[in-house]
Amino acid sequence: MPRPALWTAIARTLTTEIAEGLYRPGDRLPTEAALSARFGVNRHTIRHALAAMAEAGTVHSRRGAGVFVASRPMDYALGRRVRFHQNIAGTGRTAARRVSRLETRPATTHEATMLKLAPGAPVHVSEGVTLVDGQPLASFRSVFPAERFPDLPDALARHNSVTAALADCGLTDYTRAETRLTAKLADPVLALALQVQPGAPVLRSVAVNVDAAAVPIEFGITWFAGDRVTLTVNPDQT
Repeated sequence: MPRPALWTAIARTLTTEIAEGLYRPGDRLPTEAALSARFGVNRHTIRHALAAMAEAGTVHSRRGAGVFVASRPMDYALGRRVRFHQNIAGTGRTAARRVSRLETRPATTHEATMLKLAPGAPVHVSEGVTLVDGQPLASFRSVFPAERFPDLPDALARHNSVTAALADCGLTDYTRAETRLTAKLADPVLALALQVQPGAPVLRSVAVNVDAAAVPIEFGITWFAGDRVTLTVNPDQT
């Protein structure tokens, strides 16, 4: 019977150590150089082992930071008042938001329809990635009516929270009017943002938030990394 390839044995050893709790979710694995020295192999063999573990969902890599043990899927509640930081804080983890695009432009036809605006009305667009304990959880795009919130871009730049930014602009409360969930596959650009493999499963959430008078104030699309989150819906949640 042929002996298993070295990289297979190394991947199996590291996976077993993770299962036994020697490396916990979120921990960084030793460097390639350290693993090469430990197992007496070259870095190419170590990279092959780590790539197989990443494909199995056991670890994930962060460019320039290293290879980390994948976190277990976390529950993310969808209710009438969905607040990202509040959701994450309830799990005992650390939430962050990294904005990559913040601009004002004419609304697309679909955005204008969802926000009940005139065709081509100005909107503020915020795009980026939400992170939990430093690991990307979701990629987002939020669109807001610019005429109603003229100072929102400055507020979003000051705050790491949409809720806090909207409060600065005079809106202290809003609720979710509609959420649509669809299973998708990550294209290369989305895969890069979420640090997953192209073609990995993602959950797309399309939602509209409204004020107390049921006037739309935000149209949002969020792409969740499918293996990092369990979306939960409670019809009684306020």
